[in-house]
Amino acid sequence: MFLRFLKKDINSSEKTNIFVFRTIKEIMENVFEAQVAQNYINRINNLIEDTHGIWGKMMVDQMLAHCCVSYEMVYEPEKHKKPGTIAKFILKNFVKPKVVSEKAYPRDSPTAPQFMVVGRRDFEEEKKRLIGFIQKTQQLGAEAFDGKESFSFGKLKSHEWSNMFAKHLNHHLSQFGV
Repeated sequence: MFLRFLKKDINSSEKTNIFVFRTIKEIMENVFEAQVAQNYINRINNLIEDTHGIWGKMMVDQMLAHCCVSYEMVYEPEKHKKPGTIAKFILKNFVKPKVVSEKAYPRDSPTAPQFMVVGRRDFEEEKKRLIGFIQKTQQLGAEAFDGKESFSFGKLKSHEWSNMFAKHLNHHLSQFGV
């Protein structure tokens, strides 16, 4: 959160920066709120096995499995190889700002290798897993994530975790028209 207001001096045309007030909640949805989590679940439940993407190459079952990866890195880290020291430095300093910011991902963004899903998956199973991860995250709440170590980016604040999850879900659910 940061603060800034613009103040205009009555006797001059000069504007001075005092401080800005903006909260992350105004910018991104908070995945720790029950209604927000339920909205994501409702969108996922609108998917059917033959839903086609508006852009990209993934099939709907692959997209669901792909969205599960960021949650697996939190809840099932043994499934993924941790980045080495140099890779983590690059991720933390160059990738993290893009991943945890409020700015949406552009269409056809490149996919990190550890997020690639090769082959078809069981649609219902991946849907069930993703919904379970969303529910678990919401139930644990922001407090459980504030200062929590990320797989690739070091410690994150709860709003950074929320931004990361919300951006990724919104990007791919929009990709499939829900």
